[in-house]
Amino acid sequence: MSTENITNVSDSETAHNKSPNNWRQYFSFNTDHKVIGVQYMVTTFVFFLIGGLLAMLIRGELITPESNLVDRPLYNALFTIHGTIMIFLWIIPFNAGLANYLVPLMIGARDMAFPLLNAISFWMIPPAGILLISSFLLPNGPAQSGWWSYPPVSLQIPPGQMINGELFWIVSLLLIGISSIMGAVNFVTTIFWMRAPGMTFFRMPVFVWSVFSAQLLQLINLPSLTGALVLLLFDLNFGTNFFKPLEHGDPIIYQHLFWFYSHPAVYIMALPAFGIFAEVLPAFSRNPLFGYRSLAIATLGIALVSIFVWVHHMFTSATPGWMRMTFMATSMLVAVPTGVKAFGWTATIWKSKLHLETPMLFAMGGAAMFIFAGITGVMLAATPFDIHVHNTYFVVGHFHYVVFNTITMAIYAAIYFWFPKITGRMYAEGWGKLHFWLTFLGANLTFLPMHPLGLQGMVRRISSYDPQFQGWNVIASLGGFLLGVSTLPFIANVVGSWLYGTRAVNNPWHATGLEWTTTSPPPQDNFTEIPVVKRPPYDYGDPKYSVIEHSDREDPV
Repeated sequence: MSTENITNVSDSETAHNKSPNNWRQYFSFNTDHKVIGVQYMVTTFVFFLIGGLLAMLIRGELITPESNLVDRPLYNALFTIHGTIMIFLWIIPFNAGLANYLVPLMIGARDMAFPLLNAISFWMIPPAGILLISSFLLPNGPAQSGWWSYPPVSLQIPPGQMINGELFWIVSLLLIGISSIMGAVNFVTTIFWMRAPGMTFFRMPVFVWSVFSAQLLQLINLPSLTGALVLLLFDLNFGTNFFKPLEHGDPIIYQHLFWFYSHPAVYIMALPAFGIFAEVLPAFSRNPLFGYRSLAIATLGIALVSIFVWVHHMFTSATPGWMRMTFMATSMLVAVPTGVKAFGWTATIWKSKLHLETPMLFAMGGAAMFIFAGITGVMLAATPFDIHVHNTYFVVGHFHYVVFNTITMAIYAAIYFWFPKITGRMYAEGWGKLHFWLTFLGANLTFLPMHPLGLQGMVRRISSYDPQFQGWNVIASLGGFLLGVSTLPFIANVVGSWLYGTRAVNNPWHATGLEWTTTSPPPQDNFTEIPVVKRPPYDYGDPKYSVIEHSDREDPV
């Protein structure tokens, strides 16, 4: 398959692949959605590397039971900034960048609805990240209260320190939140109003459905976190008492405001990953996506139910019994539309002749590990079990099986899958498979041992522990170091292939998405003419969307 992907490039394709791809445009204020998408993806990957380095320091500390690598305040800062980077500066904005590049191509649009707003949304990310990381240079270091920053712990700042790590953390997240809200407005408007003629809602790819659902969640839920951060900022620096228990404030209110966004944020991160699986699995199994309409509806169902599950993070926070029971039921209900998705993925590849290229390996690996994450998620939705393992490494293991073993694996699948479309070059398949196996092995070695550790009672966020837990921690730390090493062949592959890789044809995978009907990389306006779509997606009776005619129409359909 790989040989077929890189041969028979037509003269027109070769000419286009040699068209200007000026690297300087990626450092400029550019309103082209494709440039902005690459800016997002590359910038957030740099933050991913920084967050991964902090994780390796954390795992280095936990090799031995004694706290002997970094002091405890620094350890607290490491896991606080690590978690913040990985969620708010890696997964969420990377997904925004991928969607920025693909959504207009997938729906037959020229660009996003608001190109200028799109560029502003991106350019708020670098200063937010720099501000957060620069807090390591402050006299007392960065914030140390976790990526959730619960008061009153987050308010325990020595008097007179107006400039502190917690302030940097709050301002950074406010910038990221404003960027995300602007991006959500852009995505929802684009998908709703800028689809090509014939691109009805139930002809949109599931990836577009996933982006649409995730961005609706951003619009509905993110303002609660923004409001909580503003109130926390006022408590911290301006003498208010919203969350100070000794001043009749209520820190539990902060938890409600925080988790009202931050639990749906898991689905804001995961839904695009599910959409990636829905694009990659059919392409490499040569089967139509099983149950397309059901998967599209399930995507909206996950988004809807996820709005009503936030209290399951607070079962131990003096939550009344009726609330525990209600949110236990809603938390378990998420498994229904999620199970529909898992069934659809499985049925798609069932009894197929699989083409095990690198994107398929990452998609299958991520989907398989998500099944395990889903099982432990249902366990944690049960109030009695959640109370038993609350604040232990079982929760850490479950969470990382979602955010790394599922979502980051899906991101890697997406990078390899759309790499020829973005760059016009093919990556090195051997290096890609090496990257997969190092990542898959490292991910399971790192996060699987956390489940027995949690069941045995090891609490999270500590730098020293009972020696009985050392064996599992050594395995987890070795896995963490292997994950760090796994990024090296990936970086070498991507950079080397982008510069010197073999030129790719327009549709190397014989995929069905509308984005594969244009050149690689796409021209400035995406399509020579606006296509008119007459077939549903994933129709493998035709090697691509069937375009019956072209139109210069740019008005919404």
